[in-house]
Amino acid sequence: TLVILAISPVLAISAGLWSKILTSFTNRELLAYSKAGAVAEEVLSAIRTVMAFGGQEKELKRYDKNLVEARNIGIKKAITTNLSIGFTMFIVYASYSLAFWYGSRLVLEDTSYTIGNVMIVFFAVIIGAFGIGQAAPFLEAISVARGAAYTIFEIIDRTIHMYPFNTHNSSLRNRKRCTWFREHTLVNSIAFCQVLKGVNLQVKSGQTVALVGSSGCGKSTTIQLLQRFYDPQQGTIMVDGRDVRTLNLRSLRQLIGVVSQEPVLFATTIAENIRFGHEKVTMEDIERAARNANAYDFISQMPERFNTLVGDRGAQLSGGQKQRIAIARALIRNPKLLLLDEATSALDGESEAIVQEALDKAREGRTTIVIAHRLSTIRNADIIAGFDGGVIVELGTHDELMKRNGVYHTLVSMQTFHQKDDNGIEDIKAKRLDSPTGDKAFFRSLSQQSHAKESDLAKEDGEDNKETEQILEVKIPKVSFWKVLALNKKEWPYITLGTLCAGVNGALQPAFAVIFSRIIGVFAETDLVKREEQSNLYSLLFLVLGIVSFVTFFLQGFLFGRSGELLTMKLRSMGLRAMLRQDMMWFDDPKNSTGALTTRLATDASQVQGATGARLATIAQNIANMGTAIVISFVYGWELTLLILAIVPFVGAAGFLEMQALTGQANRDKKLLEEAGKIATEAVENIRTVASLTRERTLEKIYQDSLEGPAKTAKKKSQFYGLTYGFSQGVVYLAQAAAFRFGAFLVTAGRMEFENVFLVFSAIVFGAMAVGQTSSFAPDYAKAKTSANHLFYLFQLIPAIDSYSDEGEKLEDCEGNVEFQSVGFNYPMRPNVEVLKGLSLKVENGQTLALVGSSGCGKSTSVQLLERFYDTLSGNVLIDGKDVRSLHIQWLRAQMGIVSQEPVLFDCSMAENIAYGDNSRIVPQDEIVAAARAANIHTFIDSLPEKYNTKVGDKGTQLSGGQKQRIAIARALVRQPKILLLDEATSALDTESEKIVQEALDRAREGRTCIVIAHRLSTVQTADKIAVIQNGQVIEQGTHQQLLAKKGAYHLLVNAQVSQI
Repeated sequence: TLVILAISPVLAISAGLWSKILTSFTNRELLAYSKAGAVAEEVLSAIRTVMAFGGQEKELKRYDKNLVEARNIGIKKAITTNLSIGFTMFIVYASYSLAFWYGSRLVLEDTSYTIGNVMIVFFAVIIGAFGIGQAAPFLEAISVARGAAYTIFEIIDRTIHMYPFNTHNSSLRNRKRCTWFREHTLVNSIAFCQVLKGVNLQVKSGQTVALVGSSGCGKSTTIQLLQRFYDPQQGTIMVDGRDVRTLNLRSLRQLIGVVSQEPVLFATTIAENIRFGHEKVTMEDIERAARNANAYDFISQMPERFNTLVGDRGAQLSGGQKQRIAIARALIRNPKLLLLDEATSALDGESEAIVQEALDKAREGRTTIVIAHRLSTIRNADIIAGFDGGVIVELGTHDELMKRNGVYHTLVSMQTFHQKDDNGIEDIKAKRLDSPTGDKAFFRSLSQQSHAKESDLAKEDGEDNKETEQILEVKIPKVSFWKVLALNKKEWPYITLGTLCAGVNGALQPAFAVIFSRIIGVFAETDLVKREEQSNLYSLLFLVLGIVSFVTFFLQGFLFGRSGELLTMKLRSMGLRAMLRQDMMWFDDPKNSTGALTTRLATDASQVQGATGARLATIAQNIANMGTAIVISFVYGWELTLLILAIVPFVGAAGFLEMQALTGQANRDKKLLEEAGKIATEAVENIRTVASLTRERTLEKIYQDSLEGPAKTAKKKSQFYGLTYGFSQGVVYLAQAAAFRFGAFLVTAGRMEFENVFLVFSAIVFGAMAVGQTSSFAPDYAKAKTSANHLFYLFQLIPAIDSYSDEGEKLEDCEGNVEFQSVGFNYPMRPNVEVLKGLSLKVENGQTLALVGSSGCGKSTSVQLLERFYDTLSGNVLIDGKDVRSLHIQWLRAQMGIVSQEPVLFDCSMAENIAYGDNSRIVPQDEIVAAARAANIHTFIDSLPEKYNTKVGDKGTQLSGGQKQRIAIARALVRQPKILLLDEATSALDTESEKIVQEALDRAREGRTCIVIAHRLSTVQTADKIAVIQNGQVIEQGTHQQLLAKKGAYHLLVNAQVSQI
């Protein structure tokens, strides 16, 4: 025993060494996969931008680049893993050799040792070594777990300087809110660029202070510092005379209500979204907040009212509706300090006037800091602070600053509603003074019609919810594993060689049984010299088996591991490719949210590999083991073999039942884990909103609750698995008992040799143990089967609007004539809600068409139909007289450049984001610079240390809203489109930037067809044609002057905006 145990340190040292190496490889592999996952999440969350600019192939290459890195690391890990396994198997067989060689020596030299002693020790060694051998393939799983745990614990153990759950610092309660900013400086992470340079500002309790200035001057940064998203490098920020760094962070943020420029809603009900502002509120409080935010009317018209689901990122609501819910969420907090960062920027003129009135009420008795580009919304502020270059250059009231003729005066002057026909404007102003109630009546009428539309939409929406869910519940067809393996055709030579090695490995165990039985016969030899020669021979044969096993186990594991890594890469790549092929209807389905899709990409491919890589090799090995054992056993003792084999079906039946039960549970677990993935993704993506609302614990609980289902299932599964696995192992021992009893009978009867009984017993029993190991893979096989079914269903899913289709006509030259002919449209997720009702519009080559109207009237929908994100249900959308459905989809989108209301940037450099506008070629640097100049962003980029190579951060978080918008405009301009689509393209810009960018856009429009959507009517007055849309129909159209002369809907919209100046 001591001699054999002397090998244990070798095993322990080698296992520790291999484990350390494998963990290192696993960490690197997980990092590469996390990068790939980040790319997938970024692409899927910005799918409209990717489709519009034809970026699918570029994004797939970016994704594949990280997958290739992960694959290469995985192959290296497979080499290391299987060297470890091969070495372990060599040591195991070497221990057999040493045990018999030394045991035979003891029997020969010491009469106190008998064959019985040797057999007891040997069987103990065999069983222990066999257990080690079976555990060896799971070293990889252990190393993966350790690698994943390292990453998780690195986050858990990270030192947090601004810990939101800290209970030690003091809280502010029942005190007047007075805020001071004293000489503070912030060095932003974007290329270490200094954003604030010694800002000094005092805000007294109850005051309203407005921050104005050009985009990127530090206004939004200031309110982020107040919420302690960052700490200043120099100076202090004080609330009630206390440095915010000494205050309880959670208590501080609970006193603040924030409405940001780009509202973030969570994929839950309207009521729950408002309740995120304050947990301990009643339904009456929620309704009151909704009324104050002008959101109650449209909510109350929905059949589910406040229980209506808003969809992923609030996709089921218009921009104005989302903003009003965000305002209600801020108001329900009853905050002492209200921060409004462009709170009304997404609203149309009608909604803005009403919501602004609600915000004015909300500001009463509260300290309020307002950031606004529309200076009409802040003229009544107690103090207006003018920012320039990270410094406050002037302070005062509206009247005081207008007299100074400084920065503020310049901004106000630039925002004047310029008009070619001054008499017309004066006439509008005079009439407004004479009839102050006329506009209110008009807007009341618009509001009632809009609410009526929302009521119809909501009622029909509610009726169709269940029907739509039933339609979307698709039965996933089953897929055979041969189809999965067919994806690896190029790897079949490797798989074949790996299978051959697995067969050799499987045959090693029966070969061991033959040698083992012969060694037992050696001890019956009376000739001592012959006995010694034979014991040396068979001990040497054990050593040969060890050498063979080292080579074959390494080759088997490496070849299957290599093919498994390549299969995983292919499945992930094909998965994202298939997703990017789908149309917008597919992405609108709540089951296909970004979180759910990224979870599928991450888990499905790896689970398929779990049953087709190293485990498939082990299964092949074990089948070869059992097959060879049966053949040998029949040759040496068919009667005993039949008895033992009669018990084997019970083992198989237990494994089959286990697999069937686990497959069903795997389906349920998959759905539940996807839901958990959605929650985690949503929380992390919107962490600023979560932090400002102090809802970290809430999201944590929701996430934990979503994991309760899989946890309970795992407990039940483990109990069932324990029963079936215990039964299969119990049958093995039953087989042993039956074999020895019946074997003794056959030996006594002279129908079998004593050593052959041991041969048959060893071969069948160890083969059965191998089968038992195979049955332990049932959980992995069940998961792999479910994942394979889902993946192949995705691969075969062909959308109605196929982004990869080569069909359709490509016109020699696109002139840019656009026409909507009696277009009717319903969103697929709301099939009975009519969004457009016979919309008819026409714009000629080189003309500019402006679409105006209340929020949710169908303006943006028209643009999406032109981009062919959806197809019309009736009528036609034509380009140069050709129905867009008959045109080549990629060619069609290549003719258009789009700038959306909420710009989406990618986590790469400034230059790469601008060049994204044209993915059909490598855009030269001079074109990138020219586009940046035209969008008024070049000066800012050029001031950065890394200039155009500066990273913009995840979703452009290192840039201000205006800077992101200008990058998006440059991206559209570099495309040199025939048709330019501007959906609130200047809404996020300050007055100065808007004027300059508007001039750039006016130049860009020359020679191009341009369709503009804008709430600020000053940006559309030069359009060749203006169409007023209401309830999905054009109610009037003409030029600016013509529509003013008609004194209809457009006249009153202009009137409302003129009055705010």
